Amino acid sequence: MPEYKLPDPGEGLTEAEIVSWKVKVGDTVKINDVVVEIETAKSLVELPSPFAGEVTAILVPEGETVEVGTPIIAIGDASQGSAPAEPAAPAEAAGKHAAESAAEEAPAEGEEPPMKTLVGYGPRTVEAKRRPRKGSASPATAAGAAAQMQVQGSFAPGGAQSQAVVESDEPSVPARSAATAAPAGEGASVQVLAKPPVRKLAKDLGVDLRAITPTGPNGTITRADVESFGGAAGAAAPVEAAAVASPVRTGDRETREPIKGVRKMMGQAMVESAFTAPHVTEWITVDVTKTMKYVEKLKSHREFRDVKVSPLLVVARACILAARRTPEVNATWDEAAGEVVFKSYVNLGIAAATPRGLVVPNVKDADQLSMVELGKAINALTATAREGKTQPAEMSGGSFTITNVGVFGVDAGTPIINPGESAILCFGAVRKQPWVHKGKIKARDITTLALSFDHRLVDGEKGSRFLADVAGILEDPANSLMF
Repeated sequence: MPEYKLPDPGEGLTEAEIVSWKVKVGDTVKINDVVVEIETAKSLVELPSPFAGEVTAILVPEGETVEVGTPIIAIGDASQGSAPAEPAAPAEAAGKHAAESAAEEAPAEGEEPPMKTLVGYGPRTVEAKRRPRKGSASPATAAGAAAQMQVQGSFAPGGAQSQAVVESDEPSVPARSAATAAPAGEGASVQVLAKPPVRKLAKDLGVDLRAITPTGPNGTITRADVESFGGAAGAAAPVEAAAVASPVRTGDRETREPIKGVRKMMGQAMVESAFTAPHVTEWITVDVTKTMKYVEKLKSHREFRDVKVSPLLVVARACILAARRTPEVNATWDEAAGEVVFKSYVNLGIAAATPRGLVVPNVKDADQLSMVELGKAINALTATAREGKTQPAEMSGGSFTITNVGVFGVDAGTPIINPGESAILCFGAVRKQPWVHKGKIKARDITTLALSFDHRLVDGEKGSRFLADVAGILEDPANSLMF
């Protein structure tokens, strides 16, 4: 029967994490029905099925990261190929595996017994090899191969879109003691079921998985089980009386989260940029009272009735216009070719914070859009990013980026340049502050702009001119007529 292999997501990515299955064994699916949601280093993506038929096996559990080409689910009739062996029940599989492990680890006569370690951990003595799956499916037919190739379209712009991930807390239960959970003589024969992240957490906390009462499906141990047991064990440990009573802390002192997906890619990109491009940051404080009045006028204009208008729209327009006089801020330093690449277009990136990490989608050819079109594009771009649906193609090819820290009430910062670009503008919060206006101190709308640029191709004069041009437009939007 056909096995659906993890397709190549493109963008140079070679692996993906199985986030959630949308089907279960026994379900009947049709071609293009969504069966699984995965997370690559760039985004969340839903994969449609290239086959029709009954789901006979889920080959990769949720939370596991696999390489491209790995079979993840079996779908179809047994007549389509050699049927894989019927998967054993979790308890039977665990018992069989435990028996095999005990037989393999039994010491020969005269040898010392092997050192006991937590299940799934310990010194590795041989190179790990993947055990071939018994009864694996026969090679896919030509029709199946064609369907497999069609699924690649889900990663292209306009392909399958993913849904936002909703995290749920697993119920915690009272833990039992190690003496109750693992009586003497039984420890070597007890096999526990737990996902790799849960095993790692148990190792970090020094908890023996065999001593925990499982509450997950099919008798699996969950993260909540480990954390609950670790907290109970820590509370039961003897503590010497202290001279001064210290406050009691509830809950775990530390939690660990794997570095993967979007967060991993963000970290790598920021490190590469910070230690490759020599950053320079300049600041300017601006009276944006006229811009704020201009924004209110746009909100009441009939052409902007379907557009969410904010000062960010005016800042974006100002950057596009100012880049005409200073094209270096919209250029790229090509180290391999020894060239500076000047671009006749502006792909305007807007940095967006999401629960899964920072993403920077960009508006393609933003310099060719009107104010109304630019406003709609920015609204759609940021909404998609917050929902976790941004596709890799929407984040590639950026030429200049704006990061709006003002929405968090922050005045300014020193942003790191997005890799492949030469500058990034940080837009701070707009606040009422005392300001000298026409010789008198008045309450005005004030903000701070910070521009970080790559000093290899943008020198101080060019960076200062660009920043001053943006500030000039924000001080009086009518100045945009001069560009």
